[in-house]
Parts: sequence; structure tokens; C-alpha cells
Amino acid sequence: MGRTSDAKEKIISAAQSLIELRGYSSLGVAEICKTAGVPKGSFYYFFESKEVLALAVIDEHWAGQQREWTGILNSDGEPLHRLRQLFEVTESGQRAGQQSRGTVSGCLFGNLTLEMSNQTEAVRIRLQDIFDAQVEMVDSVITEALERREVTVTDTREAARSVVAQLEGQVLFAKLYNNTHHLSPLWANCLALLGARAPQVASTGI
Repeated sequence: MGRTSDAKEKIISAAQSLIELRGYSSLGVAEICKTAGVPKGSFYYFFESKEVLALAVIDEHWAGQQREWTGILNSDGEPLHRLRQLFEVTESGQRAGQQSRGTVSGCLFGNLTLEMSNQTEAVRIRLQDIFDAQVEMVDSVITEALERREVTVTDTREAARSVVAQLEGQVLFAKLYNNTHHLSPLWANCLALLGARAPQVASTGI
């Protein structure tokens, strides 16, 4: 049956790559297994359905992204500098994906939100939890910037939600036009959104 120790990881990795390229709905179990290089029986050994696999793909991707975001946003740099680093890492990741695949893949979570949130409740809830976690992480950084009088927003939670929404939206445009230049305005737009005070922004060295 090919139930080797790495078969599950191969299936998840193959599914993620295929979802990023073509979306979820058009994929079949046979194609996923063929791409993963495992027998079809291995799929049902590890996953009850394609939906369960989608949840596993989401969790695996979020585990890596959460580590990355935590490393950036919880670092010792000044808050606005850390936030800008997050944008820069996002942009470089999209550029790398375009170079390797020939197309901008966009955000896995954003893509699945558009495709599946009205069809699969379990996926919708999982994605909602992830975006809420992202907002919370950004909120803590904006709160710190507010305490330092580097921004003028007062509702940091809503500001964080707007920052995450802007990030997702610009990545969506980059995917739509297959052009990462659409990510270039991210930082300037973020500063305007946060009402960042020019002298304090200049002092961050970014």
C-alpha cells in the first residue's frame, strides 16, 4: 500500500503545490497521489476525504507561516521596522514563487477563502481562525507602535485587521495580474493606514 513513514507528508506537499497552481475543486485523489508518487490506497489510509486533506494542507502551511511571522514580529527591532520586514518577506516569497513556477501563486489561505469558504464549513472556520491569529499578531505590534507615538490610530484591533486585509488584497492583485510589482505600494499604504507620524517613521531607519 506504500504506507511509508513519509507518504503522508508527500501527499500533503503534493496537494499544496497543486492547490497553489490550480485550486482545490479541480483536483482529484488520483492526480494528487500520482504527483506525490504514492499508491491511491495510501491516500485513504491517512485521509478520510479530500476535505480532510485540505485541512491538513492548511494546518501544515500555517505552522510554517506562524513560525515565520512570530520570528519577525516578536524580534527585537522597532515595531514599524518589524512590520515592514513582514511585508518584505511576503513580497520576496511571492517573487520566488513566480521565478520557480512562472506564475504568482498568491496566498494559499486567501485563495482557499475565495474558493471554499461558502462550500465547506470546516475549512471556513479554520481559515477564519488563522486570519484572526494574524490580526492578533499584527495588533500587538501596532499597539507597541502606538505606545511609542509612532502611529495615530486609536483602534489597534481594527487597524490590524485593515493591515492584514491590505496585505491579502495586494497579494491577490499580484496573482491576478501575475505581477509582483503590485506589492510595491504595500509599505507606503500601511503607513498611511496607520497614520504614522513622519519623524518617528524616519527614525526607524526603514
